[in-house]
Amino acid sequence: MAYYESVLVFRQDLTEPQVKEKAAKYADIVRELGGDVKSTEFWGLKNLAYIIRKNRKAHYVMLNIDLPGDKLAEYERRARIDEDVIRFLNVRVDELSDAPSIMMKKNTEEAE
Repeated sequence: MAYYESVLVFRQDLTEPQVKEKAAKYADIVRELGGDVKSTEFWGLKNLAYIIRKNRKAHYVMLNIDLPGDKLAEYERRARIDEDVIRFLNVRVDELSDAPSIMMKKNTEEAE
């Protein structure tokens, strides 16, 4: 199996509980396809660099997943169909990190 960092960008008009529900839905999709979700990070509502489908902001969620390479196309197809997903990016990595991502470190520094 291959390791991926999957970042999903959701519409700004969703509430935080709805975004968490959507993230859980994508985690279930990964499990349905024979993979495993190692961790989930909610990066929060962030400004976009440019307007995408009339959205100036978006909710960001990152999933660290372990998924067979041939099943990734189905995972991406389902993300493409979902109208709440503005953009997504899947990056293959050699190993998944247990440490928080740079975005999470940045959020904790800002909170302090």
